[in-house]
Amino acid sequence: MTPQSRIRRMGWIAVLAICTVLYVLLVLKVNAVHSDVVRAERQIVSLEQQKMMLETEFETRSNQLQLAAWNRVDFGYTAPRADQFVENERQLAALGGPRAKGAPSPIRVAGAATGDGTPDFPQFVSPLTGKPMQEALLTPEVERDHGHRGGDGAMRIQLGAVIREAGQ
Repeated sequence: MTPQSRIRRMGWIAVLAICTVLYVLLVLKVNAVHSDVVRAERQIVSLEQQKMMLETEFETRSNQLQLAAWNRVDFGYTAPRADQFVENERQLAALGGPRAKGAPSPIRVAGAATGDGTPDFPQFVSPLTGKPMQEALLTPEVERDHGHRGGDGAMRIQLGAVIREAGQ
């Protein structure tokens, strides 16, 4: 190998090394600019959200001012004063008076009579037949010949058998 070809080969290696270094520097610069762009976009989105929140707050406050003006001028509403509140039930009862003539009677809540003749619970009525249900159908502990237990322990009853028993 001649000294000229060796120098030429060393020159090409130096040029290749310089190009590689310049390429790495360019990639680093591009990534830095890209991260700056992403950061700026995130800041823009954040500022837009803050702007939207401030616009909403401004509109809400302007609506509150409009409502306060309507309450004052059109409806005559004012904020409650401390003397308008009652301290206990007696003061509240003192505000009430006798019913005026022609006033409707007060609404009363009905109560169930608790005597010896009334059953503890009303009997269930079948929606299919309108007849009272049998106690055997309402107790899930009793196993019948037409029912079987599933794998999860739940009682499975065939609907046809229940309708036949309810109809009898």
